[in-house]
Amino acid sequence: MVKQKRYHHGDLRQALVAEALGLLEEGGLEGLSLRKIAARAGVSHAAPEHHFPTLRHLLNGLATEGFKRFAASMREEMQASPAAPADQLRAATRGYLAFAVSQPHLFRLMFSANRLDWSDAELGQAATASRGLLSDICRPVAAMRGMDTPEGRACIEQLVWSQIHGYSHLVIDGKFSQGDGSACEPHVVPLDLAGLLLA
Repeated sequence: MVKQKRYHHGDLRQALVAEALGLLEEGGLEGLSLRKIAARAGVSHAAPEHHFPTLRHLLNGLATEGFKRFAASMREEMQASPAAPADQLRAATRGYLAFAVSQPHLFRLMFSANRLDWSDAELGQAATASRGLLSDICRPVAAMRGMDTPEGRACIEQLVWSQIHGYSHLVIDGKFSQGDGSACEPHVVPLDLAGLLLA
């Protein structure tokens, strides 16, 4: 008996990505295979090949989707916050951390140097778009700090990115705890970098 397909005609690629994202967060990269994803989507093991000839192609697709969700998480926080530069910077870092905590395996994959093919145009566009948000929130900071040059803006971006990216990795790796041994609140960025930079 043929297993009932769980996707609408024309939506197989998105169905495969959705199933793969679920598997990724359940078992990490080691638990991913095209056969497992096909089985979860209710299609033959050969069906994914049209959209994802290899697992590397699939990982690119997952990372591309991840960068879109990542940018959306930051934008959502920014849109719900006041327009002042400090508030926007705080909001973007909250969105950054929230995404990392909610999808840690995807977050790690997105910034992998070896797992992905960075010559992929679609992946590059999605990554560049999310990086553009970082540039946008750092530009006013550079101006207010008297560093509004390409080099100065780059320095501010590197500082902000290093702080929130490193903090996010430490949180999802469980490296922070309170004095009583309990975990820190994962959606709170303890260092008010915006306050320090824009004081």
